[in-house]
Amino acid sequence: MKSIIVGTAGHIDHGKTALVKALTGIDADRLEEEKRRGITIDLGFAHMDLPAPDDKTTNGERFRLGFVDVPGHERFVRNMLAGVGGIDLVLLVIAADEGIKPQTREHFDILQLLGVQRGITVLTKSDTVDAETLEVARLEVEEFLRGTFLSQSSLDDPKSIIAVSSLTGAGLDDLKRAMIAAAAVTPPRDAHSLARLPIDRVFTMKGFGTVVTGTLVAGTIRREDELEVFPTSQRVRVRGAQVHGRSADAAVAGQRTALNLAGISTESLARGMTLAPPETFQTTRRVDVQLRLLASAPRPLKDRMRVHFHSYTMETVAEVVLHEQKDLALSFEDAKSARATKVRRLQLPAGWQALARLKLPEAALLLPGDRFIIRQFSPVVTIGGGVVLDATPMRRMPGQSEFLLALAGGNPEVILKARIARRRHEGISMSRLIAETGWPRNVIETQLAQAVKKGEIVRSGDLLLHPPALEALKSHLVDTAGNFHKTNPLVGGIGKEELRAQVNATPEVFEAVAAMLVRDKKLEMVGDLIRLPGRGVVMKDEETESKKKIEDGFAAAGLKVPALHEVIAGLKVDKARAQKIVTLLLREKVLIKVSDELVFHRGVLEQLRRQLIAYKEQSSRIDVAKFKELTGVSRKYAIPLLEYLDRERATRRVGDAREIL
Repeated sequence: MKSIIVGTAGHIDHGKTALVKALTGIDADRLEEEKRRGITIDLGFAHMDLPAPDDKTTNGERFRLGFVDVPGHERFVRNMLAGVGGIDLVLLVIAADEGIKPQTREHFDILQLLGVQRGITVLTKSDTVDAETLEVARLEVEEFLRGTFLSQSSLDDPKSIIAVSSLTGAGLDDLKRAMIAAAAVTPPRDAHSLARLPIDRVFTMKGFGTVVTGTLVAGTIRREDELEVFPTSQRVRVRGAQVHGRSADAAVAGQRTALNLAGISTESLARGMTLAPPETFQTTRRVDVQLRLLASAPRPLKDRMRVHFHSYTMETVAEVVLHEQKDLALSFEDAKSARATKVRRLQLPAGWQALARLKLPEAALLLPGDRFIIRQFSPVVTIGGGVVLDATPMRRMPGQSEFLLALAGGNPEVILKARIARRRHEGISMSRLIAETGWPRNVIETQLAQAVKKGEIVRSGDLLLHPPALEALKSHLVDTAGNFHKTNPLVGGIGKEELRAQVNATPEVFEAVAAMLVRDKKLEMVGDLIRLPGRGVVMKDEETESKKKIEDGFAAAGLKVPALHEVIAGLKVDKARAQKIVTLLLREKVLIKVSDELVFHRGVLEQLRRQLIAYKEQSSRIDVAKFKELTGVSRKYAIPLLEYLDRERATRRVGDAREIL
């Protein structure tokens, strides 16, 4: 069964709630105050089923329509905005006896800014006017809608403006037929995408506990699913689900959904929060957007201006930062004093559009493609809206406008390539790409398949890289390794971590790129050292002589080794080169550092282990005194040597003695 969300829109007292009741039999006004005052204050909900057209495209299926009835009073536009973000089809309600009114215009502006594509215009209260007045009202509405998605020419059905009477029932059958026709051509929302449920109601139900409702804008939510609450990061379990008032094993995109949640109280939830799969998305406080200012906006939108921001059920305050763009001649505010003539401020004139960054005071879940509305801070009126392009903007990014324009183009492959390219040599993981786009893994895999095959994108495991950036990083690694050899001829190669830090690469990218270079024989990896192929230590005669002298000196000293500084002081080379020679011997494991002050020859320590094995025939344990007697060393050497043997698992400390392993 195809599910469609139908929203109402229009001025107060034009009969939106009465129309919904006439169609569905459900009174969407649920609050006592609404019934007492006779006006809609908050969102109301209803539902009905309609038969699909009897043709081959629908195969005789039925449509399930969920209604979101919105308040029409200007004081409650914020509640209206919380309901219309997830609608597929709108009923623009205009009373025949009053015609176009202020909230008709504001609601219709909002619908267009939100990108609503399908709807039906309904002239209500047709029973209160004569035929001539009704025709005048129709002509007025036609003129108002000309050139918009609700103009008569935009629908195949010439009766796109339908006169009805909720009191007498006149015209309701025509309206239902128009709704069936519109529902038939409305594409279903993607039930296979990642689920998102913006919350519009939170309450406690006796015998069930915490319940939330909302319009499921994407994906599927099943009973027993684990979900994450955004932006609080709390985890919840779906104990039960209802769709349009009926229990269901699963709710799919395009359905009014109620979820009974376990693991959370009503105090921890509120309208504006969102439920989504855990560990999938990331909240943000900055979004780059394509923004349009209404022609009816009372004044230009100035850079750094604060506005009210609405997206789905969320409402907050945002600061608008306009991006400078070569292809958009943004106007400038004249300086207010001669002293400030050099201070000019970007501003967006009414009716214009621009790329901008919105800064939010608190983290929120927003994804590319999400529509939003902005309202003037004071007095509060709707002034514009737009679409989120990027919810993970990067600071000081070159070519930012070009990147955002690529996102605005809407081509999935182009969008993915742009997102990978902007990460340059850092690359981007598949999970991060899912979080940035909101697209499931299989969609991204499909869109990138050809690009990877053609070499336009490089994939290494779960990592995706832009080829030019990858080649630049490869060159940087090779050059850095070469420079290290020039300045450090006495070192066999540069340490992996040192090289990674110098080229400023993430561990994942560094490992992948280093492996590629080793495979291509442009680098060699020896233990923890990386070097150019065939390159090793290059020593001068006096350095070779010093190296042999150090090695021989420690070998001859046995366990009674001299202090390291004493050895270095007796060499022909300078102190810096002597230390590098010692470091080389340590890396080659010719010398072993037992403590900060004591270094022993490898052969001497091997001989010590053989002594212990021989001693084990007499006793499996040895204490410090016996060790000193066995080796002939003082306590100064004995304790560090025993601790070294513990680390090497040749001995194990047991109280004041060691067990020989």
